[in-house]
Amino acid sequence: MAWLFLLIGGLFEVGFTISLKYSENFSKLWPSVSFFICISLSFFFLNKAINSGLPIGTSYAVWTGIGAAGTAIAGMIFFKEPFAMWRIFFLIMLIGSIAGLKAVSGGE
Repeated sequence: MAWLFLLIGGLFEVGFTISLKYSENFSKLWPSVSFFICISLSFFFLNKAINSGLPIGTSYAVWTGIGAAGTAIAGMIFFKEPFAMWRIFFLIMLIGSIAGLKAVSGGE
């Protein structure tokens, strides 16, 4: 269950970064509201994962990795950021690193 909490928290991290972009420096109401909801839920689920037995270092690394990879992919899809070969290569490496941390970590 801890890994599911971590995945959900990472996805909400992607949500708050996208909301931050759309909020235009918090000048738009609904993207700003979405940002605060997503960031609160992201930290809530990170906390649940840590309190469910996952090591804090692993939890934080995986949580930020999911957020970073997800945000980069969302940027390419929604904001027309480049699909450069090296960018894709390093995103695959990042996702592989997240999977590796899960494979070698204790906890649930």
